[in-house]
Amino acid sequence: MSHRKCLIIGLAMIAATAALLLAMGRIPICECGYVLFWTPADDLAGSSQHIADWYTFSHIIHGFLFYWFLWLLFRRTSVCQRALGAIFIEATWELLENSPWIIDRYREATIAVGYTGDSVLNSVFDIVWMLAGFFFAWRLPVWVTVLTGIFFELLALWVIRDNLTLNVVMLVYPIEAIRVWQGG
Repeated sequence: MSHRKCLIIGLAMIAATAALLLAMGRIPICECGYVLFWTPADDLAGSSQHIADWYTFSHIIHGFLFYWFLWLLFRRTSVCQRALGAIFIEATWELLENSPWIIDRYREATIAVGYTGDSVLNSVFDIVWMLAGFFFAWRLPVWVTVLTGIFFELLALWVIRDNLTLNVVMLVYPIEAIRVWQGG
């Protein structure tokens, strides 16, 4: 598959995800009416509404993990085809994450009591950030990627008391002690 065809398919997959999110009733951009590149930790209402926030690091780590997972399973396919697989996985997660079932689960099992889901803009950029992580993992040594992932996890843990690991734990098997600690 040519790089051009792969790029077109990838963009179409992202556009289809955005269209499905809009059809699900997700807001296109933050209800505040403007777009920020970065949402700081103290802007809880803007989290998951703009281009990047502290959870962006989780999506970059998704890219690391998807690269390794797809490389292990499909070594003979091109990196471009594996990137399409990663887009599919991340897009599926974005659709699930913004379903009423997962939004309600976040509200009841995590500290995200007021979570209302992502804006379409944020979901699209979550896919883009995942791709950045995917291509980072493709180009750099494994040890650099692993150290970067650990750094991202520890940084987010320090700043917002949450990260990919805790997010998964609290979504799958909520632990009250973690929820209390996250609440400050």
